[in-house]
Amino acid sequence: MKFQLIDRIESWEPMRTLRARKATSVYEDYWQPSAAGPVLPAGIVLEALCQAGAWLVLLSSEHRKRAALLNIAEVSVLRDAGRGAVLQLEVEVTQAGSRTASVDGTVRVDGEPILVARRIMCAFVDADRFDDPAETARTAGVLLGAGPLDAPVRSAS
Repeated sequence: MKFQLIDRIESWEPMRTLRARKATSVYEDYWQPSAAGPVLPAGIVLEALCQAGAWLVLLSSEHRKRAALLNIAEVSVLRDAGRGAVLQLEVEVTQAGSRTASVDGTVRVDGEPILVARRIMCAFVDADRFDDPAETARTAGVLLGAGPLDAPVRSAS
């Protein structure tokens, strides 16, 4: 992924769930002005959630398949995220076939939901059509905090 919004994958279960995070920085250039101060655009928050789903597919397929977004049935923006917020991203596969999957997801800040998306539909495409497999493996290792990816990493909690 060229526009990476995930800082760390905290836990995942193949084709079931993935938890990740994105720490925001004052130095990022996509802040939107608001009466309460700069906020993260809802589209960027949704993109981070979709990237979490894409990483779940990549990891579950040993980097062979990538999720291509087809449709999102429902998105609810509950509140804004300000500078310095840590986005806690969680996706869960609700339906999966051999060529497509549907995912639900929630983004939280300080444990409180700020965005909920339902029925994020994606198609599976060959990952090597979009990214170099070696670079994908390197990035996965960094995100998992484990170096090169050998096996699924699950939360210690």
